[in-house]
Amino acid sequence: MSEHPDAQPIWDTQKVWFVGAGPGDCELITLKGYRLLQQAQVVIYAGSLINTALLEYCPPQAELHDSAGLTLEQIITLMVEGVRAGKLVVRLQTGDLSLYGSIREQGEVLAQHGIGFVSVPGVSAFLGAAAQLGVEYTVPQVAQSLIITRIEGRTPMPPREQLASFAAHQTSMAIFLSVQEMGRVVEQLIVGGYPAQTPVAVVYKATWKESQTVRGQLTDIAQKVREAGINKTALILVGAFLGDEYHYSKLYDAGFSHEYRQA
Repeated sequence: MSEHPDAQPIWDTQKVWFVGAGPGDCELITLKGYRLLQQAQVVIYAGSLINTALLEYCPPQAELHDSAGLTLEQIITLMVEGVRAGKLVVRLQTGDLSLYGSIREQGEVLAQHGIGFVSVPGVSAFLGAAAQLGVEYTVPQVAQSLIITRIEGRTPMPPREQLASFAAHQTSMAIFLSVQEMGRVVEQLIVGGYPAQTPVAVVYKATWKESQTVRGQLTDIAQKVREAGINKTALILVGAFLGDEYHYSKLYDAGFSHEYRQA
């Protein structure tokens, strides 16, 4: 029998709990992440990126540390001190920990102190943005793949992962951490093979109350983004999935047989 959602679990305080905060909406955190925050004694949160209203889920006596101005060494020190004191330590990071989350570097340094960690995934911004727009990245006969990537900046890209290379596939794309280079993004996408009329949506702070969406085509989206004043915390969605072409799937087609239904 599964545990009742209101039951208070016993967490392993000898490890650090990494929690994905979700894309912004405070209700888009997982139940497990929410329950961890409810009992956390030390919370180290990415203050420049997460919705700090999530901290209202924490107990009044919890120690709250904003990691925005901290170095890796300082963050690890807070974690180690908390674990050594027998406290429940939560590292609250953005969205889904498996995307641009810097989990590995923190985990490796924790391991040097003999401390393990547990990851509790969150809802990614690319899922929040699609839900907000009411779209699917995969459309029958239009696009059946999604490329998640970013443009090179201070963090270089592997040689075979340039935007232009991915654009050759002309499938759905979700581009993180790149809106500040919108002109260069558009240039690489067109050079790589996307038609100039390919639809684009730029979603600023997906699922937040102050979220803003700018729609256009590769030909005009950079200008529209500049006019909207969007230069950070935005996701760029590109592809025909944003257009009008659509074909019904076979899943609910009366003439299509499968394991659960005969045509």
